[in-house]
Amino acid sequence: MRISPIAILVVVVLAILLFGAKRLPDLARSLGQSMRILKSETKAMRTEGGEAEEPQAAPAPKTIKAAPGVPGPSRPVVADEQPSQETTQPR
Repeated sequence: MRISPIAILVVVVLAILLFGAKRLPDLARSLGQSMRILKSETKAMRTEGGEAEEPQAAPAPKTIKAAPGVPGPSRPVVADEQPSQETTQPR
């Protein structure tokens, strides 16, 4: 499918009538910037997608279990976990 020169001329004349000759360069400039941004974003998404296809196995967290017969915490304690800042005060 080819676009004829007459069709291009009609589109240009309509654009001049709608937007005016003074605003067309600004519109073309903003369209070019939008296309550059779109191109860079799609390129970034492709590179991120390529890395996501090869997932790396994350190391499993180390848990500390209580010895049999010794009361332990209500949930397993993760060795990499930071201790909470809660302080208990005697009453």
